[in-house]
Amino acid sequence: MELLKAFFLGLIEGLTEFLPISSTGHLILFGQMINFHSDSGRVFEVVIQMGAILAVCWLYRKKIFDLLKGLFSQDAEARHFALSVILAFIPAVIIGVLAVDFIKKVLFSPIVVAIALITGGLIIFWAESRQFEATTTESTRITFKQAILVGLAQCVAMIPGTSRSGATIIGGMFAGLSRKAATEFSFFLAMPTMLGAATFDLIRNAGSLTESNLLNIAMGFIAAFIAALFVVRALVIFVEKHTLKVFAWYRIIFGVIILVVFAGGFLSFQ
Repeated sequence: MELLKAFFLGLIEGLTEFLPISSTGHLILFGQMINFHSDSGRVFEVVIQMGAILAVCWLYRKKIFDLLKGLFSQDAEARHFALSVILAFIPAVIIGVLAVDFIKKVLFSPIVVAIALITGGLIIFWAESRQFEATTTESTRITFKQAILVGLAQCVAMIPGTSRSGATIIGGMFAGLSRKAATEFSFFLAMPTMLGAATFDLIRNAGSLTESNLLNIAMGFIAAFIAALFVVRALVIFVEKHTLKVFAWYRIIFGVIILVVFAGGFLSFQ
């Protein structure tokens, strides 16, 4: 039964990780609804994200291979893009290492997640009401300045409920990226960010992992991979033709549901 619950939550993770609606908020609510008990360090929630990231790596495998090949050739564009991803990744490394314990002990709560969901929804509405002039329409042509701005925006997503993808996409649009370019760069930035976070958490909590924990993580990992395969392609197609307002409405409604469920005492956070 626990493995089935882990598989279900893995599906939730894969479906929500790359949408600007906060996978953390969904894992908290659905985890409590099905009475799934995560470990005290919340390692399960972090590590199953690796399944979603593997799906992105698979879907963009040709582009990743071309970029890696370009790093060892005279391909200036490939080297530039790789360095852009590294620059955008650095702020999250610094703040993440310094604040990881504070985030898990203080901010990892349903009320914080609900407030972040609602606030993020309002910000998306505000951002979509503005007329952005996209100076960069291809993710591989992002400037260093734009990359750093996206990296700083990603740091805001360390507040549970904010949504890493939402923060980086909106941050990219403010920096001058087209919606499609911002979405694709968000995917590439997610690779080192989430792999780094998962690896860091596994190392820190290696002593507390049991066979049961590892089986749950493996099951959630597989489910997240499967679900993310479908979501990533669909999201890129969607953002080319639509705004993010539908996700803003969803965030606000979901945030209110979390406030009612947890603040009203219908479920308790563990």
